[in-house]
Amino acid sequence: MSERLLTLSDQLVQLLALEFEALKSQDLDRFETLQPGKNELLQELSQKCPPAQDLQDLPEWEPLRDKLVECRDLHRRNAILIERKLDTIRGTLNSLRVGDSGSSVEVYDRLGQVARFGRGRGYQEV
Repeated sequence: MSERLLTLSDQLVQLLALEFEALKSQDLDRFETLQPGKNELLQELSQKCPPAQDLQDLPEWEPLRDKLVECRDLHRRNAILIERKLDTIRGTLNSLRVGDSGSSVEVYDRLGQVARFGRGRGYQEV
């Protein structure tokens, strides 16, 4: 088995951990700076990895296979966090939109008091 592949997969694990921390702290600039390095690691791994069948069947590839499974799980964790943040943003945007649903929205009036308005009334009345 290639030590280079294990080194690459270790680097990917570390990068995915950094990506998660950037996502948790909502540091999108940091998250964006990590993407080119992640793409380079993934490209090199995909070029140098043995065929999938060998990874599955041959015991000498087990350490790499385990590391790649860890990378997959970390990537999924990051994707779930991104999806949850997007859902939150979508929910916030939907609550701010003036729609035709009759649900009420709590907003502050001119005196700083919470006032309830029906959704169909428009933001100009607030």
